[in-house]
Amino acid sequence: MNTILIDSLLSTLYKSKNLLNEINDISYCCKEIGPYYSSVGSHIRHILDFYNCIFKGLKSQHVNLTSRDRNQKIESDCNCAISEIDVIAHKLRNLHSTDLNLLLNVEDNLGNGNITLQYTLAALLAQANSHTIHHYAIIGYITERLNVVIEDENFGYNPTTPKKMLKNTKAS
Repeated sequence: MNTILIDSLLSTLYKSKNLLNEINDISYCCKEIGPYYSSVGSHIRHILDFYNCIFKGLKSQHVNLTSRDRNQKIESDCNCAISEIDVIAHKLRNLHSTDLNLLLNVEDNLGNGNITLQYTLAALLAQANSHTIHHYAIIGYITERLNVVIEDENFGYNPTTPKKMLKNTKAS
């Protein structure tokens, strides 16, 4: 299971790297697209923050998803973000021999204050992957409004989205 999970995470994460090779820093930082006025960079930084929270808490088995670094350099500099993606990818590859059934206490704020729940490492990594795809959908909306073409036709779509559905949404 480790190989399938880690390879899936890396495949999804590298979509960020591919995007960063296609976009310039001006478009990456642009916060002029409503309704939320967030940038591609802020979403990439948020995705990477999620992974960094996991790795920060792995040894202690307490992952605090509310304690994020929010590194502004990652948010504003494509090359810095690419470097951080490479660091996270390396850490993911190092999980190949880790017990994915390891229980972690995961702290998050679901809207009514912080709560701590138990997850397996595999479940938390799967959540990180889904979380990433969710943010890719938002990034796709932003890049479309910025007239930035993303070469990956599946960017922002869950792998379970039927291909027929993808074709229908592209035509509209």
